[in-house]
Amino acid sequence: MTRPATHIWRLLKWGRGLARHGALRGIERDPNTPAPVKRLARIARFGTIQPKEPDYASAFRDIGPAAIKLGQSLATRPDLVGADAAHNLLSLQDDLPPVEFAKIRGVIEASFDQPLEYLYSEFNPEPVGAASIAQVHRAVTTEGRQVAVKVLRPGIREKFARDIETYHWAAAHLEAMGGEAQRLRPRLTIANFERWTNRELDLRREAASASELAEAMTAIDRYEIPPIDWDRTNGRVLTVDWVDGIKISKREELLAAGHDLPDIAQRLVLAFLNQAISAGFFHADMHQGNLFVKADGTIAAIDFGIMGRINRQARMWLAEILYGLTTGNYKRVAEIHFEAQYVPSYHNVDEFATALRAVGEPMRGKPVSELSVGQMLDGLFAITRDFDMQTQPHLLLLQKTMVMVEGIATQLNPEINMWDVSAPYVRGWIRDELGPEAAIADRIRDDTQTLLRIPELVRRIEDRFPPKGGAPEAPPLPDVELMWDKRERTGRGWFGYVLAAAIGAGAVAGATALGWVG
Repeated sequence: MTRPATHIWRLLKWGRGLARHGALRGIERDPNTPAPVKRLARIARFGTIQPKEPDYASAFRDIGPAAIKLGQSLATRPDLVGADAAHNLLSLQDDLPPVEFAKIRGVIEASFDQPLEYLYSEFNPEPVGAASIAQVHRAVTTEGRQVAVKVLRPGIREKFARDIETYHWAAAHLEAMGGEAQRLRPRLTIANFERWTNRELDLRREAASASELAEAMTAIDRYEIPPIDWDRTNGRVLTVDWVDGIKISKREELLAAGHDLPDIAQRLVLAFLNQAISAGFFHADMHQGNLFVKADGTIAAIDFGIMGRINRQARMWLAEILYGLTTGNYKRVAEIHFEAQYVPSYHNVDEFATALRAVGEPMRGKPVSELSVGQMLDGLFAITRDFDMQTQPHLLLLQKTMVMVEGIATQLNPEINMWDVSAPYVRGWIRDELGPEAAIADRIRDDTQTLLRIPELVRRIEDRFPPKGGAPEAPPLPDVELMWDKRERTGRGWFGYVLAAAIGAGAVAGATALGWVG
């Protein structure tokens, strides 16, 4: 087990990286930050020269691969890191210098236990993209198919495991301090981050996700998932068909090619809604680098390491919430929050509806270009605090992806109104899923299945009651021994750890000055 002193050393080293980019300033100024965290932040930034404007994305990029992924995860938590930091982290590009080709060849040949030439007749040693977890090369299979080959960086699984262990340790100590830190549930944030990352570190899971999403999107007009080459895919190598197209971020090239940008923007929004609401399984990494537009206008998506799921009950609530916001039915939106137990029952539903109206009314009927995202987020966070709403981790990826899709759609068509695009789709889904015909069909199906499951249901009820609310049961969290618990068990204080932190900060500062710490 890693010693507390090791965790503190890592945190101070990372803190130095954050401090050099001004990224600790918000932590120190936030009145909700626990006093011990503020003290450690001051130690970590001691002697650094900070820029006027914090650059959180650059700070996480400089710290390393696991920090890049953590930064992208924290972009979904403006309630935890603040609206400005979350907005800045959305720009965090997952790119690093590539690994030399000899090592990539070694990973491929070791994982398949055969020479590279037996798999690919051509293999470009220069990668087309190098990210924190893997890099991608263009190749041609021995059958002559043009493909993209994604290969994990050597040793990346071990490095992530070390860093995530420290994330767990820090989150456990932060949450144990109570107050706002406990409400925001940082331990659960790191637990979800670990699950998402472990999925990305197994490329078979990514291949399976791409295959499943392709089936769900079969009927969607001009939205494509490249097929998987399963014979050349394993846990460390993923081979998919090559996508020829223009990156969706290159607006001028799309115009020059004669594409209808408002149409692309609308189809992208509807494709996302179809994934999230109809299928309950969505591509949660829909940033500009992962979407292309083919010559016929088809939107092609790549990179399915991060996927989101929403169960049917939560999707029904989500659809009603979206429709209620588009129509101004804030009372129904408030009722759903209480039904889902997102808001504790001791609050008043009418007061919550009024609070929602204060946030929602300024947004209705306006194009995205006229909305202040920061002002809207500030209003939403105030509501969550005032009404004691705990973070719902199962919706974090959805929130992040909605922000990404909105950003891309706005870039393609600055006049797009997300509410107007979403409302007809959501209205139709609600009619089909919650209308009288659907209700009767659901009742017949459910009653029949219940009769067949009565013996099993009795046994399950005897074991335990099913979890309440709209959130799925939380994943098990790792056991982390807190420093003050260890003090009580051993009879020794943890002053030495604080002293070690101070000494460590000085050592890190000296190493930074000498160029030993990047």
